[in-house]
Order: sequence, then structure tokens, then C-alpha cells
Amino acid sequence: MLKVKIKNIEFSSPIIAASGTFGYGDEVDNFVDLNQIGCVITKSITLEPRLGNPPPRILESKSGMINSIGLSNVGVEKFCSNKLPLLNNMKTNFIISIAGSKIDDYIKVMRMIEDCQGDHVGYEINVSCPNVKQGGMEFGVDGNVTLDLVSRLRAITNKILIIKLSPNVTRIENIALAAENGGADAVSAVNTFIGMSIDYKTGKISLSTKFGGVSGPAIKPLALAKIHKIYNKIDIPIIGMGGISSYKDVIEFMRLGSTMVQIGTLNYRDPSIISNIGFKLELFLKDNEIDSIVNLIGNYYDS
Repeated sequence: MLKVKIKNIEFSSPIIAASGTFGYGDEVDNFVDLNQIGCVITKSITLEPRLGNPPPRILESKSGMINSIGLSNVGVEKFCSNKLPLLNNMKTNFIISIAGSKIDDYIKVMRMIEDCQGDHVGYEINVSCPNVKQGGMEFGVDGNVTLDLVSRLRAITNKILIIKLSPNVTRIENIALAAENGGADAVSAVNTFIGMSIDYKTGKISLSTKFGGVSGPAIKPLALAKIHKIYNKIDIPIIGMGGISSYKDVIEFMRLGSTMVQIGTLNYRDPSIISNIGFKLELFLKDNEIDSIVNLIGNYYDS
């Protein structure tokens, strides 16, 4: 009932653990039933190791959180030697997230991972991180740059190619179309919204980088609007995300055009939330005599 497909890959569930929220993916095997998760996306891997931004770099906000981690990771060389062999034994599909400071970085990282011949089913290309000084988001705010990057990466791999879009643009649907024209198999939307926090007593800005990415239930209505705009512009699948915290949220995202969804922030509060939501989705489908969750995709009507 919950099976969905992107390209030639079948996923047991439409629910994905979002990049960064399950670490590299190997850390959660002892306390999360990965059989109940459609897919896990690793934290973003860069060419060189990154320590990320200095603390404070994460804080709770009303109905969510603000983070400025800054793509902290071990770098592609150590990822391939130390992490990828562990992920190859994972009990569900996994996708590798890639980020870079320039186009050549993305290309080099993907080629190095391709040479490792891992069992990953695809890549999520992070062109939307608002928390680094160079790279990331500028590749996702200019359609011509997005098209160029995606076209070059498409030539390297036959695996699923997903482009992670930034909501911090005027017309996200045009960036999605550029990704599709470049050969992307899907887009994931949306990444975090730019925000900040300040201590009202002292006047001190909360994050070391001033700005961070806002996520959690607070952004769900904004994310839904972006999904709807993208769905009416492109033909490739959408992986929806942004504030999902219940099975009802999943259904809303799918009705507005998402083929799959990602859950991120809520994993920190409850690592079992994905399997619990999957169980409730099955009950909903049975109670409403819906044979497959695929039947919900784009199933909406105007008031």
C-alpha cells in the first residue's frame, strides 16, 4: 500500500529520513527500525572535511528550530573509506547528499563516490544550504547555474539524481524546471527558510553566524505553497518536506503533488516518528479503501 517508485527504484514507504537528521545513516541502526523507512539520506558530503560553524549553531524556536551547522562532515575520502562500507549493509535504501563550494567540487565528490561502487540508489544535490559562506545556495537561486550543474552531474551517474531546492527564491518553480531540464529525476523541496534569533534582554544575536535555517512545523504552510507551485510546473517527481510531523501532514504534501516526503526536525524529538507515521498511513488507506498511496499524489481540488 505504501510502495512508491522514483525512476527504476521502488521504495517500501514514501517517507524519507531527511539529510543530516540521521547523521551519516549508520548511527541509528540500533534504535530505529530501518525496515519501516523508505529511505535514509546521509548528511551532506563535501570534497574536504568541514568542522562546520562555531557554536552556538543550533537553537529551539517556537514550533521548530533554527540551525547553522554549516555542513559539518568528514569529507568524501573518509566517507568512502569509513562510512560507505557500513551503509552498504543498511536495511533500507539510502541516498548520498552532496554539497560543494563550486561546480568542480560537486563533480569531484560524485566521481569519487561513483568509483567506490556503493549500494546507494541515488544522490541528493544540496544547492540550498543557507548556512555556509561559500557554495550551496547560490547554485539553487539562478536557473542557468542550476541547469549547468545538473547537466554535468547527470553525465556522471545513472543513479537517481535529486536536486534539493531552496525556498529563499522568488520563483522556486523556475529553479525546479531548470533542474528537470538538466536531467534531474526528482526535486526535493523545500530546504530551510532563512531566519534569525536575538536575546530580547541583552540584545545579543543568538547564532554565531547571525542567520540560520528555520525548520519544523512552523514552516509547513509555506512549504505546501511551494510544492503546489512546483507541481504545476514540472513533470518529474517531487519529494516534499518542511514541517511534517504527522500522517495527516504527509497526506497533505502528497495531495499537493509530492511522490515522497522527508521528515527532518521531528526526528530529533522522536527517532521512531517515521515508522509510527507509516503505520498510521496504512490505517488511513485501509479505512478509506484506498489501494495505494500513489492514488493520493496530486489528488486535490480547488474550493
